[in-house]
Amino acid sequence: MGESMNKNEAELVTTMSPSPARAVAPPMRASQRAPARVSGRVYGIERRLLKFLLRILGNPPVAFVLWNGDQIAASTGTPLMRVLIHDRAALFDVVRNPDLHFGDLYSQGRIEVEGSLLELMEIINRSVAAACARGGLGARLMSPRQRARPNTLRGSRDNIHQHYDIGNEFYRLWLDERMLYTCAYFSTPTDTLEQAQIAKMDHVCRKLQLKPGEQVAEAGCGWGALALHMARDYGVKVKAYNVSHQQILYARERARAEGLDGRVEFVEDDYRTIDGRFDAFVSVGMLEHVGVENYRGLGDVIRRVLKDTGRGLIHTIGRNRVQPMNAWIEKRIFPGAYPPTLGEMMAIFEPHEFSVLDVENLRLHYARTLEHWLWRFEKSAERIQAMFDENFVRAWRLYLAGSCAAFTTSDLQLFQVLFAPRNNNDLAWTREHLYATGAGGN
Repeated sequence: MGESMNKNEAELVTTMSPSPARAVAPPMRASQRAPARVSGRVYGIERRLLKFLLRILGNPPVAFVLWNGDQIAASTGTPLMRVLIHDRAALFDVVRNPDLHFGDLYSQGRIEVEGSLLELMEIINRSVAAACARGGLGARLMSPRQRARPNTLRGSRDNIHQHYDIGNEFYRLWLDERMLYTCAYFSTPTDTLEQAQIAKMDHVCRKLQLKPGEQVAEAGCGWGALALHMARDYGVKVKAYNVSHQQILYARERARAEGLDGRVEFVEDDYRTIDGRFDAFVSVGMLEHVGVENYRGLGDVIRRVLKDTGRGLIHTIGRNRVQPMNAWIEKRIFPGAYPPTLGEMMAIFEPHEFSVLDVENLRLHYARTLEHWLWRFEKSAERIQAMFDENFVRAWRLYLAGSCAAFTTSDLQLFQVLFAPRNNNDLAWTREHLYATGAGGN
């Protein structure tokens, strides 16, 4: 398969302009669409565009179906999935920038998928990965065009607000009962989501070797589940920071209800303002929102607040190689987000000579977590649509399915990195304590 774009293809991609009405016109029902026309010169252009799109996607076993019923597939293999494109402007947009526009067009119903959305995402991911490995045109056109929003003090608040402050009731419909929105840890494949989330918190606490009476700083505490778990089951005191107003209110309410407000302090502020001295530092699911340009600053904060005998753990989505965030997810779902490589994470540790003690990859655990979330989301789809609208439901369905596929196809990783100040010798001799039973390994 050649990777060069011929002159006619280049002209088609660069001169396409969508219909002015496309942004406001809802997708037509099948009965409203124009009758099918015989393929000819006009539809020859569309067919060439789709052949071009299939080529930059690596010719996956997927068929595209135009609004007139024409089906276009790669010349090799039998199509496993069909993608329906309902209008000409949608075709032009998705060819111009698949990474950015597919999400919006699917959310609007102007592109539909016959069969499993998750399976389609997995097929496309594997095909694109193979095409990009060969370099050339596919790698260039699949690169996101969306510039990530900065994670300054003000920018971080705005970015987090767009995702986390859309309503606790929405998240309560499909998360576990403790409202953990990070990768769970499945001790066995049959664990429930609730069991796996508790196991994840215990796994983190054992890695940190928490002891009663210790002081813990948490950066990015979500709805407070881990902070409360550490205080209740491991006897520590926790100072937890978060810039999401809705999450902090919920966490404080839970602390009062459980009688733990004297042991856990929830602070509505940025991680950069953490003060005090602590025996442990933990961050689960926040690093994705920090930005590589701020990693040195995060390391400065940790070194300032962590005792010489302390331990730290960062749990984050990551990648095996440097790669920009998906443009649509960064724009519509997670502004300012970026999953780092392990090499990029070293900018946190190396300047202060933190010793990296343990690195664990829980990639498949996150895929299983997302399967649970997607199943619960679909069960509540009607209620979610009533809270928002159909476009919102379709967007979040795509986000959850696409994220799951990214983990199953290894586009994304889940790193847990345990570290400590360089002179700390009070460390576990083996990993045996990680797999003991009961809180604290008792």
